[in-house]
Amino acid sequence: MLTLKIISDNKNEIIRRLAKKHFNAEEMIDDVLRKNETRVESQKKEDESRTKLKTLSENVRVLMQSGKRDEAEYLQKVIAEIKVEITQCEIARKESERDIQKILEQIPNLPHESVPNGKGAEDNRIEGGGGMIPTLSTPYNLSHWELAKKYDLIDFELGVKIAGAGFPVYKGMGSRLQRALINFFLDNAHKAGFIEIQPPYLVNAASGFGTGNLPDKDGQMYYANKDDLYLIPTAEVPVTNIYRDAILEEKELPIKNVAYSACFRREAGSYGKDVRGLNRLHQFDKVEIVRIDTPERSYEALEEMTGYVRTLIEKLELPWRILRLCGGDMSFTSALTFDFEVYSAAQKRWLEVSSVSNFESYQANRLKCRYRDDNKKIQLCHTLNGSALALPRIVAALLENNQQENGIQIPDALIPYTGFERIG
Repeated sequence: MLTLKIISDNKNEIIRRLAKKHFNAEEMIDDVLRKNETRVESQKKEDESRTKLKTLSENVRVLMQSGKRDEAEYLQKVIAEIKVEITQCEIARKESERDIQKILEQIPNLPHESVPNGKGAEDNRIEGGGGMIPTLSTPYNLSHWELAKKYDLIDFELGVKIAGAGFPVYKGMGSRLQRALINFFLDNAHKAGFIEIQPPYLVNAASGFGTGNLPDKDGQMYYANKDDLYLIPTAEVPVTNIYRDAILEEKELPIKNVAYSACFRREAGSYGKDVRGLNRLHQFDKVEIVRIDTPERSYEALEEMTGYVRTLIEKLELPWRILRLCGGDMSFTSALTFDFEVYSAAQKRWLEVSSVSNFESYQANRLKCRYRDDNKKIQLCHTLNGSALALPRIVAALLENNQQENGIQIPDALIPYTGFERIG
C-alpha cells in the first residue's frame, strides 16, 4: 500500500507510473488529497480545542479554590461545549482516515521505471534464456497427460471423482517424483542460506490483506466461511506475515525464508486448452522463497533471487527463458516481476514455472513490517518472493522433454532424490 506521504509528495509521478499498469489513478489521488486536507483540518481543530480545554480546566480549578463558584460554573458550561466540539472533530477525523484507508487499499503498487509498456503477456520482454529445446518424434512425442496415463503416474479422472477437476491424484513413481522435487528444491534453498519454514495452510483475513491478496484476489481464494479463514494460494502469504507488526533490527536483515506448501487457487474464469493436464490446477505443490531486506539492497536481492531460480532450472536440464513483465501483466502488488518459463516439447509451448518479484515497501506498509536502522530511525522494509519452484509445469516439462524409447529419463541432479533413473 502506498503511503500518504508518497502520494502527497509525488502526485503527478504516481499518476504517470500507474498508467503503465493501465490504472487511472488521478481521481483516486485527488480524492485522497482532498480527504487528507479535511483530516488535517479536523486534527488541527481537535488539537486546538484540547489545548483550550486543558487551559479552562485549570482555570476552573483555580476559581473553585478561590471561592469563585459562579465563574467556575460558567467555565464548566463552556468546557462542556468544547468537549462536544472535540468529539465532533474526532469523529470527522476518523471518518476521513477510514475513507483515505479504503482508497489507498484500491491503489496498486507503483511499477519500477524499468517495467516495459504493454497490455498483456504478449508484451513481456524476453531477457535471456538457455538450454536446448528437444526435438520429439513419433511415437515419443506424447503430452504429459498421455505419459501420466501410460506409466500410471497421475490419475486426473480419480481426482475429479474425489474432489473435482484440477485436483489430480499422483501415484507410484509420479508421487515419488513430486516428493523428490520438493526435497531437491528445499535442500538447494538450504544450501543457498534460506531458513526453512513449515507454515499453516489457512490464514486469517489480516494475513491475506497484509500481502495484498485481499481484497484484490478475494474471488480467487478458497474461503472456509464458518471459521473465517482462507486457504493459502502460496506460502508467500503465511511466511511474509510472520513479520507483520514487527520492528526488526537492521543487523537481522536480510531475512531469507523458504517454505514448501500445497497451494489452493480457484482459478475462476480459466478455460480452454491451457487447463489440460498439469497446466492449471486448483491444488498444487510449490516451494516458495521469501526475503525481507532494506530498500537499498532490495534490487540486488531481486537479482540474486532470479539467479538462484535459474540455477534450479539448469540443474533439471530444462530449456528456459526469463521475461521482464510489462505493466499490463503485472500483479496488483508488484513493483517489478521476472517470470521464468520452461519449454514443453510435446505441447510446443512455454510454461511459466516461477515469478520472482520485488514489492518494495508496498506489502511492508500493509503489514507494518519495519526495521530500525543504524541511526535508530524506524523505516519500512522491502519484501520480495519467488517460486523456487512450482511443481506442476516442471513435472509436465520433465515428462515430455525426457521421453525416450525405453521410458522417461530422470535428470542426473534428481536421481539421488527419486531413487530411480528412469520411469518405465
